[in-house]
Amino acid sequence: MIENVPFCGEFIGNVHHLFARVYYADTDFTGVVYHARYLEFFERGRSEFIRLSMAQHQQPHDTEETEKLGWVVHKLTVNYHKSARFDDILDIRTKITKVTGARIVMAQEIICNDLLLVSADVQLALVNSEGRPRRLPDQFITSWENALSQK
Repeated sequence: MIENVPFCGEFIGNVHHLFARVYYADTDFTGVVYHARYLEFFERGRSEFIRLSMAQHQQPHDTEETEKLGWVVHKLTVNYHKSARFDDILDIRTKITKVTGARIVMAQEIICNDLLLVSADVQLALVNSEGRPRRLPDQFITSWENALSQK
């Protein structure tokens, strides 16, 4: 049983853990989680990782021109290993594996009862409102490089 877990999840070392229950709406008629729902669980994990690791989650960075910037998934590879079912408690694990000037790469896993259900490698990029890539702010790179060194 999981008790007293923070709403936004928590970091254990350099891995962010977010717990989520599988609701009926996440499943098909047999009670098995629909494959696309795992992408939503991963999105929650990435969002909470960024929220907890960066103070400026909603507006990642304002340039001198107050350009609006946001995160986009550049590349996503998903491997399905086992199925989650209605009422399962999922541990959505997220960690950064690489930081470059323009992208971050994250490894994500969804675990239930110590079993790996789904894994993903995700590349995120920062873009402006026209969809053009922008360099990651130095404070983000520094913060995430520090997290990488905690391996």
